Amino acid sequence: MYDICSMLTKKQKNLLLFINKKIRSTGVSPSYEEMKNSLNLKSKSGIHRLISALEERGFIKRLAHKARALEVLKLPETASANDIYNSFSPSVIRGGLDSENNKKRGTHEIPVLGKIAAGTPIEAIQNEVSRVSIPEELSKNGEHFGLKVSGDSMIEAGINDGDTVIVKKSNTANNGQIVVALIDDHEAMLKRLRRKGKVIALESANKRYETKIFGPDRVKVQGVLVSLYRNFQ
Repeated sequence: MYDICSMLTKKQKNLLLFINKKIRSTGVSPSYEEMKNSLNLKSKSGIHRLISALEERGFIKRLAHKARALEVLKLPETASANDIYNSFSPSVIRGGLDSENNKKRGTHEIPVLGKIAAGTPIEAIQNEVSRVSIPEELSKNGEHFGLKVSGDSMIEAGINDGDTVIVKKSNTANNGQIVVALIDDHEAMLKRLRRKGKVIALESANKRYETKIFGPDRVKVQGVLVSLYRNFQ
């Protein structure tokens, strides 16, 4: 027999996977605004209902004495590895790159180090070309830098040409995370990392682009994607 309490709706499952991925990549629970945007809901009241349902079914726990802090206790049995890894879509930091509101909310400036290819590889990790502000809570979880996206190979992961991606510096990444990968010490790509035996596969999030395969000695992880800025003008 099925345990009705353990069954999730599509929205509950998608929200649970989003929360899990956000915590894994940043160490911080997503905000209700981020959760609302991830599910394309019009109000936060729907998120409150989904959170309550997930808590009642034993998938998450609200941490006492911490605002909006959540802990994922388990994932649905029906969630495949692809669900867990591919569900990640970077949160969009709203308010503009140089908004005065950012200063009032408590932010930290990080450097933008040039362009990163989401299609054909181009040189990246260059000298600082500008600066952007990120939320203070994000800056407390490691060192970050920004890169301007060029290309459309990651559009199915919510990353568009012209976006500024926010990357947490790291020389390691979990299988399935979106990373800045440096190839042969001079070309950088924004791709999803897969380790397959003794090789590394760098996958696009656009069916028009082929997966690129490299030996492990040719690829160096420079950082893991955690968020992005988008110009809505």
